[in-house]
Amino acid sequence: MSSARSPSQALARRLFSDGLARSGSFAALLGLYALAQVVGYRHAYPTDAERLEFARTFGVNKALELFYGVPRDLVTVGGYTAWRFGGFGSIIAAVWAVFAAVRAYRGEEEAGRQELVLAGTVTRRSAFSAAVVAILAGAGILWLAIFAALVAARLQVDGSAYLALVTISPVPVFVGVAALASQLASTRRLALQLSIGVLLVGFVLRVVADIGDFRAVRWMTPLGWSEEMRAFADPRPLVLLLPVAAGASLLAGAAALSVRRDVGRGVLATADTARPRLWGLSSPATQAARSEAGVLAGWLAGIGLFGLVVGFLSTSFSVKTISKSLQQTLAKLGGASIVTPAGALSFYFLFFAVAISLFGCSQVGAARREEAEQQLETLLALPVGRTRWLGGRLALGAAAAIALALTAGFCSWSGAAAQGAGVPITDLLAAGLNCLPAALLFLGIGSLAYAFYPRGGTAVAYGLVAVSFIWELLGSLLGAPRWLIDSTPFQHIGLVPAEHFRAGAALVMLGIGAAAAGLSLGIFSRRDLTGA
Repeated sequence: MSSARSPSQALARRLFSDGLARSGSFAALLGLYALAQVVGYRHAYPTDAERLEFARTFGVNKALELFYGVPRDLVTVGGYTAWRFGGFGSIIAAVWAVFAAVRAYRGEEEAGRQELVLAGTVTRRSAFSAAVVAILAGAGILWLAIFAALVAARLQVDGSAYLALVTISPVPVFVGVAALASQLASTRRLALQLSIGVLLVGFVLRVVADIGDFRAVRWMTPLGWSEEMRAFADPRPLVLLLPVAAGASLLAGAAALSVRRDVGRGVLATADTARPRLWGLSSPATQAARSEAGVLAGWLAGIGLFGLVVGFLSTSFSVKTISKSLQQTLAKLGGASIVTPAGALSFYFLFFAVAISLFGCSQVGAARREEAEQQLETLLALPVGRTRWLGGRLALGAAAAIALALTAGFCSWSGAAAQGAGVPITDLLAAGLNCLPAALLFLGIGSLAYAFYPRGGTAVAYGLVAVSFIWELLGSLLGAPRWLIDSTPFQHIGLVPAEHFRAGAALVMLGIGAAAAGLSLGIFSRRDLTGA
């Protein structure tokens, strides 16, 4: 029995180690963000009077519920952290679960490794179970990072453990969703799209429930279940049974399908033949644009929707609804007052800068996948040079970042105009373009990390963006030395249109990004290609 189990255990260990960099990156993001919320709240609202004022002001703001969910207890550190971190953290944990499960169940087949594994003594059920074990072990890393951060911030141990568990509670459900999608879909990309679609539906249901006070709708989504667990505010641990039961049911269905279908195929029938589509095959850059068209469309849709939302929210705050002390605190965080539409939009555009920077990291990841899945070897067998290929990838990432920035500006203006905010479209298009220096900086640094360290370069790129943004929020609240606060690129972004464009800082970021990109081309042209 022990010898029969050892191949499955080895497979689980390998899957766990393959996803360790991704799990560590997500764990660091969640842990640092949790720590930032606790420390920031204590420094911003040190007295009971200030906390009561904050609860009266923000506890009834429907605009904020769109992002963080329904607040339960804003006058305590734990209640505030559960609101600001729990809602956001559960979404991040769900995203991690989708990527981890699709990689384990569909990515292994597309890479050709699953056939080799099943040719040995490992059965399909054992391989499926090994992936579940590896993913749950990765979820344990997320839980541990959150728990350690909350305890380090001096929250109660039992409450911290419960909040960490609440945050990762959507993981079983979305692992099940992604595992089922991996059996239905014939490709990794389609499985990922189906899973993300279910996640978006769950998020929309949670938003509808929170904004419209439809409590029944909240019970229709795992993200709503997380809210109903009420960490640090009348906890309901029995609700944890819902994601466990739902996840187990989905995984059981996926396991049943996995033993009945052919390896490399999905349950959903796909056509074996199709008319040739030759568009976008004239160069490596256009081929990359063709392969990333769906991803870019999703990013454009997400950025555009978020732009409309922040445009509508630009008139939500005023001098009458926000006290002077709160105005000063928010100005300290973002450098601009949010009591005017222009100031509020300027503050929101800092998040657009982060999002577009993350898009740049995703393009580095796409380049890595093309190399890991050995598509690049076939391409380079043609009269295509390495520098041309990677340069085209970086050019595509830069062009797409420009498109995202302009979309953010236009859609934000549309939402603000509908509310009569009176902010000119030229100002908001400029605010969108103002996001580019930081985004292109991280694109260049990410490409350099990929050239140096192909297997972990993408994780390095994502980690740098996450740490830089969290330090931007946390450093000012902690009163860190100015030179240390200035170490994050986001500190040097002028919040246009409320502030002037910082041309000098933008040129420095663009210069560093261009130098890093150029260096990456030289390194990549000389190193060996590596598989997954």
